Amino acid sequence: MVRLITRLNIGGPARQALLLTKRLAPDFPTVLAAGRPGASEGELGDPAVDVIDVPFVRPPSPAMDLRAFGAVRQLLREVQPRIVHTHMAKAGAIGRLAALRVSERPRLVHTFHGHVLEGYFARPVQRAFVEAERWLAARTDVLVAVSPEIRDELVELKIAPESRFQVVPLGLDLDPYLRVTQPSGKLRAALGIGADVPLVGIVGRLVPVKDHSTMLAAMNLLPGVHLAVIGDGELRSRLEAEARQLGLHDRVHFTGWWEDVPVAMSDLDVIALSSRQEGTPVAMIEALATARPVVATDVGGVSHVVTDGLHGYLVPSGDPRTMADRLGDLLGAPGARARMGECGREAVRTKFGQERLVADIRELYQELTGAN
Repeated sequence: MVRLITRLNIGGPARQALLLTKRLAPDFPTVLAAGRPGASEGELGDPAVDVIDVPFVRPPSPAMDLRAFGAVRQLLREVQPRIVHTHMAKAGAIGRLAALRVSERPRLVHTFHGHVLEGYFARPVQRAFVEAERWLAARTDVLVAVSPEIRDELVELKIAPESRFQVVPLGLDLDPYLRVTQPSGKLRAALGIGADVPLVGIVGRLVPVKDHSTMLAAMNLLPGVHLAVIGDGELRSRLEAEARQLGLHDRVHFTGWWEDVPVAMSDLDVIALSSRQEGTPVAMIEALATARPVVATDVGGVSHVVTDGLHGYLVPSGDPRTMADRLGDLLGAPGARARMGECGREAVRTKFGQERLVADIRELYQELTGAN
């Protein structure tokens, strides 16, 4: 089979693509093809998984998209796969179009890890993308959504009826996070702050949809609290300038990508998410697996991971006051932090574990191919 993903940047889709390619190889030998992420996005890899480069690019680009279409069609002609499984919007569009134009059409699976069909583009462009996705969905054998919330949003957009979707939650290797028992002290030492200093973390790409500006505004309402911004991306310089303008330069620490995320998370008191849209937020799964409570915006599939009042708190997007209030509540209540963290750890241990994901996708492929 062939698996296509727009790029292997740090995040849930790339982790899932690598994991499934490796773990399902005995039953479904897979060719993984992907574009290259931007320099500031970080790139994931696995020494056990070979990746074929395809010239996928994120923004619409007729010339580059035509090149990518030709490359994918040639790959499919050479491999002649029984299944083509696509991840992310650009690979999903080009990959499925190419698969529909080879002589022996493979079975098509597309996973929606989220979507860019609302709130990302001007209205005429958005309408065109929605119509294109409806056309593609009608010709796809299995549509996978990573959460019921994402499925429901796509159904509301009339991409396809609910009966056409299968919900397969994200699955990750959580063992390094589940092994965390106490703070490492390494992140705090790198930031030059003591063990008694309140420390919030936000983990992910520094891109518009993550809305770090709301997080910085919330920090402005929490005197004495420090923030570790773990990640990198196109907005880093702008966000650093914004932190300086708010007078937060001594309390907001931009770390870039941190090689050992479980070690970094172990030093955090609370982990936050300020996104305007999410599929299934990997950082929230990892935070809970590390037994750290969270405060997250209630968007997309976040509520599929975080139960309000049980694992932390859900807040409206773009609302720094409520974000600050909830962070303050947790920072002032160490007992509640510990209870919520442990409750979250137990919740994600099996729900988002890699064994469940591998079993779910193996069963899906077996049904498509008639394999036992």
